Amino acid sequence: MEIHNKLYIGGKWVTPHGPELINVENPTTTATLASIPAASAEDVDRAVRAAREAFQQWSRTSRADRAELIGRLRDLLGKRQEEIGLTIATDVGTPIRIASRIQAALPVTDLGVYIDLLQENEPEERVGNSLVVREPAGVVAAITPWNYPLHQVTAKIAPALAAGCTVVVKPSEVAPLSVYQLFEAIDEAGFPPGVINLVTGFGPVVGEALATHPDVDVVSFTGSVTVGSRVSELAARSIKRVTLELGGKSANVVLDDADLATAVKVGVANAFLNGGQTCTAWTRLLVPESRNDEAVALAVRFAEGFVPGDPLDPATKLGPLVSAAQRDRVRGYIETGIREGAKLETGGVDTPAGIKRGYFVAPTVFADVAPDAVIAQEEIFGPVLSVIPFRDDADALSIANGTRFGLHGAVWSADADRALAFAREVRTGQIDVNGGAYNPLAPFGGYKASGIGREMGRQGLDEFTEIKSIQL
Repeated sequence: MEIHNKLYIGGKWVTPHGPELINVENPTTTATLASIPAASAEDVDRAVRAAREAFQQWSRTSRADRAELIGRLRDLLGKRQEEIGLTIATDVGTPIRIASRIQAALPVTDLGVYIDLLQENEPEERVGNSLVVREPAGVVAAITPWNYPLHQVTAKIAPALAAGCTVVVKPSEVAPLSVYQLFEAIDEAGFPPGVINLVTGFGPVVGEALATHPDVDVVSFTGSVTVGSRVSELAARSIKRVTLELGGKSANVVLDDADLATAVKVGVANAFLNGGQTCTAWTRLLVPESRNDEAVALAVRFAEGFVPGDPLDPATKLGPLVSAAQRDRVRGYIETGIREGAKLETGGVDTPAGIKRGYFVAPTVFADVAPDAVIAQEEIFGPVLSVIPFRDDADALSIANGTRFGLHGAVWSADADRALAFAREVRTGQIDVNGGAYNPLAPFGGYKASGIGREMGRQGLDEFTEIKSIQL
């Protein structure tokens, strides 16, 4: 078992104030993998003070110097990709081929985006007799989740460091091991002491101490709506800037002229990516009433191809959920769907065939789901897909927009202009037209309860800057 008993503060691995450790579990075997420190508010204060002390010098470094250090980190992280993929397959349960291609690769891309942006000219603007400039916002608290444990960190620290901010990272205690690998690379890259710090522990202790600390200027949080609301409330007491990347209940809308088989196949794969533990998952499949039966049959066929298994097996497409609590939560939603009258087409609450241990849930498809049903409204965060029929385009749009979320989505049509026109009407932060690819240069974030602010791209960099007008 790995024992991580240090925090990274002020450029050094340091001993926490208290001896308490948190066990990290392997969700496939249920065995204890490792332990990490349960830091205290005193540890948070030490980290924030280190970041505050480092801010004055780091904020004044040139864009070229920042790009050089971030480039070193990118290269060191790239050398660790295979090791990181294996770690995330083990502590999250992500199938190894996804852990390698997405979980371990995206962080390298995240860093590269901001290296490239730092090569561009400083964004200054003349407006009348004013010079409008952007300056680093200060000390950033980055509070991140377990589902994409490394990408969610690098998507915050890359723009924050590029902007000239210093950072304190609080990863999820559920799957933190890849973040330790990141900080080994950070230490090797040679960032000045205090520029980036790591404090592990529980949200009610470490997260709340960061959100309320008077020397934290920006809180960037990714996680649930409930916790995000709490973070926002706490940060508001000291008028901090807050960015929130929260949940989703995204609609995959297949218009009546679309290639149904392709749309459903891609949609099922999206919905079940990372075991369905993805905030952007298209968990509502909206299909024309006239093609509902065909769509359901296709969804079942493709879903049953996601056979649960060992995430370390390259053939596995569906691993376990991250914890017993998450498995039980998902099973509870499946039970609710059955109780409310949705038709269970495949999957369900029973342990998948052939599985003897681990936190597995069978790939599940519901048909005849009412648009206002619980399983069509709440983020389940598991391999559960709801097929919802619609009458016409107007009805499809109403259903797509008919949740409190607005993070992601998709629309399919043989007519690209029709699909684009529909996409413009969906109240969501991003939407894919006919399978459009993920673009790390584009802003990422949500409408409504899906969050506040944006990550990635230039807009992600702007979240960590203050705007100053200098009258000349």
